[in-house]
Amino acid sequence: MTAYAIGRLRDVRMGTELRAYLAGIDDTLAPFGGRFIIHGGAKTVLEGAWPDDVIVIAFPDLISARGWYDSPGYQDILALRTGNSSGDVILIEGVDHSHKATDILTGGFGD
Repeated sequence: MTAYAIGRLRDVRMGTELRAYLAGIDDTLAPFGGRFIIHGGAKTVLEGAWPDDVIVIAFPDLISARGWYDSPGYQDILALRTGNSSGDVILIEGVDHSHKATDILTGGFGD
């Protein structure tokens, strides 16, 4: 099942360190089958407020996503991002193509 690393970043300070992070991240994704789905970009806020930047990286599965995040290659550059932005990052499994909204009613969510 496809899994995603999702980041909501704010207070991003683009400088030498963050540029080095951006220059290095693609090489850390490749061994784990990761690829950017969303990387910043223009957004239209329809409800509430959303000042943060959104990043979504897809992986073949949750094991690959966790392997990437914990990998020495990513850990070596992680402080370049965390030292120059604040935010939240999660890993989460996606759903299959046949998923319907009501599936969560029988899947144990919210019980």
